[in-house]
Amino acid sequence: MSVNDLFRLDGKVAIVTGASSGLGVAFAEALAQAGADVVLGARRESGLRATSALVQATGRKALVCPTDVADPEACQSLVGAAMADFGRVDILVNNAGVATAVPALREAPEDFRRVLDVNLMGAYWMAQASGRVMTPGASIINVSSVVAETSAGVPQAAYAASKAVLIGLTRDLAQQWTGRRGIRVNAVLPGLFPSEIWHEHREGYVEQLLERTPAGRVGDSRELAATIVFLASPASGYVTGATLTVDGGYSIT
Repeated sequence: MSVNDLFRLDGKVAIVTGASSGLGVAFAEALAQAGADVVLGARRESGLRATSALVQATGRKALVCPTDVADPEACQSLVGAAMADFGRVDILVNNAGVATAVPALREAPEDFRRVLDVNLMGAYWMAQASGRVMTPGASIINVSSVVAETSAGVPQAAYAASKAVLIGLTRDLAQQWTGRRGIRVNAVLPGLFPSEIWHEHREGYVEQLLERTPAGRVGDSRELAATIVFLASPASGYVTGATLTVDGGYSIT
């Protein structure tokens, strides 16, 4: 097997949550380009249909499963649908996420809980449901954020907390499952990438972040998607419990 072959995902089945928009779309398309069939989960079915078309354009199969990952039963149903259609789950990308930008003294309890329910609990429910059916060689990738380790300059207590705890969850699941079940668990910490919520930030906010980024530019979604493919593939077979920061150097400044 050549080094190039180690990055291939032929015959594998991947689940991507949050696949209706943003980075989730890029992840699903990249996994399909590497050879995987992809199960697409998110709340917005219209977006999932559009992502499905991109996956199918690569010649791979796509399964659309509208899902709210905050609901444990919905997560189990998503994995059940994957097993019913494909008979296996080899890769899980826990990408579904929500964020708030509310000063801590004004954030309502229900808003704080909603962020944790999706970003942290949703990742756990999906990992739990997938881990029950995965076989040795499988890979779980949790999409955390650079704000788990540094500040982005906006009040994001719920989001930052959820993404930081996700790193701890990654390490614990890796410890539990890698040796006993052959399931690797890793996390990626993205920095500044194109996002649907950019228009919600104050004027000049993105430029302010770029001034702190040694690379001097916004990340290309394909760069992060390639990192996902690496962690999903045999190329990262000796990598587990790791956090891989993809932020153009933002976190070192």
